[in-house]
Amino acid sequence: IAAAGAIEPLVALVRDGDTQSKACAAAALWSLTGGDDAIKAAIVAAGAIEPLVALVRDGDAEGKAHAAAALQNLAASDDAMKAAIAAAGAIEPLVVLVRDGDAEGKARAAAALGNLAAGDDDAIVWAIAAAGAIEPLVALVRDGDAQGKAKAAGALRQLAKGDAAIKAMVKVAQAESR
Repeated sequence: IAAAGAIEPLVALVRDGDTQSKACAAAALWSLTGGDDAIKAAIVAAGAIEPLVALVRDGDAEGKAHAAAALQNLAASDDAMKAAIAAAGAIEPLVVLVRDGDAEGKARAAAALGNLAAGDDDAIVWAIAAAGAIEPLVALVRDGDAQGKAKAAGALRQLAKGDAAIKAMVKVAQAESR
């Protein structure tokens, strides 16, 4: 699919399509981002990050979930990819999706935040915490479906793995949610 030249038209569709087309194109990019680093790099080079972030922010429930899933896979790459996603403004809409999305959107956004936090860039971890992610992640662990609970727990693990202040924030949020 990538070799056939599909990446740029899919990115254009995420950016300029109607609601259903955006969701379907995001789903295709999600599938393409599932492992091959060269394909991930081509998707980023085609300018996919910004339209995916816009879809997480402004799409319908299906589009938001599929865009978050594509960002989740892209964020499973190196720290430069994570930094590009954060720089494109993805953190805040992902946090909003964890808080306000449907079950699939919440789980995908939590997984994306967890992958962003999994790198060596403490600034991204702090940006996720500063965007208010901890409380909705704790709520998802408590009240979500099985997938949401697992993805939120993984994100909290990544957020709490290094910094004592963020660990304390997670503990406070857990105590307040009881």
